[in-house]
Amino acid sequence: MELLANLILGFQTAITLTNLMYCFIGVFLGTLIGVLPGLGPTATIAMLLPVTFTLPPVSALIMLAGIYYGSQYGGSTTSILVNVPGEAASVVTTLDGYQMARQGRAGVALTAAAIGSFFAGTVATLLLAFFAPPLADVALKFGPADYFSLMVLGLLASVVLAQGSLLHAIGMVVLGLLLGLVGADVNSGVQRFSFGMPQLADGIGFVVVAMGMFGLAEIVRNLEREEGGTAEVTKITSLMPTKEDWKRMVAPILRGTAIGSVLGILPGSGSILGAFAAYSIEKKVSKHSAEFGKGAIEGVAAPESANNAGAQTSFIPMLTLGIPSNPVMALMVGAMIIQGIQPGPSVMTEQPALFWGIIASMWIGNLFLVILNLPLIGMWVRIIMIPYHILFPAILVFCSIGVFSLKNTQFDIYLMALFGLLGYLFVKLDCEPAPMLLAFILGPMMEEYLRRALLLSRGDPTVFFTRPISATLLGLGLLAVIAASIPALYKKREEAFREE
Repeated sequence: MELLANLILGFQTAITLTNLMYCFIGVFLGTLIGVLPGLGPTATIAMLLPVTFTLPPVSALIMLAGIYYGSQYGGSTTSILVNVPGEAASVVTTLDGYQMARQGRAGVALTAAAIGSFFAGTVATLLLAFFAPPLADVALKFGPADYFSLMVLGLLASVVLAQGSLLHAIGMVVLGLLLGLVGADVNSGVQRFSFGMPQLADGIGFVVVAMGMFGLAEIVRNLEREEGGTAEVTKITSLMPTKEDWKRMVAPILRGTAIGSVLGILPGSGSILGAFAAYSIEKKVSKHSAEFGKGAIEGVAAPESANNAGAQTSFIPMLTLGIPSNPVMALMVGAMIIQGIQPGPSVMTEQPALFWGIIASMWIGNLFLVILNLPLIGMWVRIIMIPYHILFPAILVFCSIGVFSLKNTQFDIYLMALFGLLGYLFVKLDCEPAPMLLAFILGPMMEEYLRRALLLSRGDPTVFFTRPISATLLGLGLLAVIAASIPALYKKREEAFREE
């Protein structure tokens, strides 16, 4: 009964004219940036953070959430029609989706993706509603030492699941922690790492870092490999799947939803991992495995269900524990802090309308997306053909205006440009920027909980190992790092053995 009352409160909050409008704007922008190759939800949310300052907290977070899960829908359109994944999670969809389009079944592939996405989004929203309250209750029993260890586990998990070198990922986390320390010390007021610049007295702005690392860096990367306007779009005929298609779609959608829901909770790119895992499993269990890569409908339905389920269950650790599981959730945490909301389990008890309003808006947003995606395919196709060199100046101007509006200072624009250059260099050096952003968000919070824990224990550092919850979380982090290191060590031993 309590869950039903909470959901009623959520729908009462979400079904207001203002929140419905911002939900629609969010999913529309999400679909748009999912359709445009190269423009991901991270860069878009980073660019729109300044806009949210003037919005009510609920409306702002509903819109940003809509952009994230909406982009998962939009990415499938380009994957199927032009063989170009608009979103990283839609890479797998190109394998069979484009082949179906070449066979004249583009409409069926798009329908399979839309149905799978809607079902997965609905199930993931229900899971969020069921599991968020118990997790938040558990989190309320956490002490400062437990929170510190939880954040250490989150950072270690982001290191383990980051692409590329483990050493590079650790270096990015350390850099993020150092950047988070810039500014005045909370207790003493002493300036740290500010180099005597008064502009850095309050620290480096989260929006500045996010826009530079993801907005500007993405622009430069996409200019290197401009794809807009070069693709040949497949003609769409019927949207209705056959009876055989329906039979083949049901089980993959169910399996994909289950896989994506579980992997979405994990730190890292849960929606991407879910899509790849769902496709691999379908290829093994399907009776039509020989058709995979040649236009199997299962190869569209399963990964699209998985990436949408993963996108929505990734809200669970962010809303209940205040721990972002991926860069987009880190931006959502940043948006909450900007709005004066302390992320964590207290959100559910102190601001229930906001908490349940976001959850209810996800189901409404998924309904909007079905309405948007299928009837407006023609419009999305025309947008795909816009050359990127026409789009990027507008994006650059929008970034600059957004950053300047924060403090009305040119220094932030120069700082954004610096982080844009760093973001581009990191990509070239195979250093994924996501762990750095997570560390930048969690660093100040970790420092605060570390100090609280040591203050309460009278300076005894063993408190992190004597408290059962804290010790368990640190142990899990250590196991994750060891598990990630074993393949690299085995490879080195194998190479040394060959040299001998």
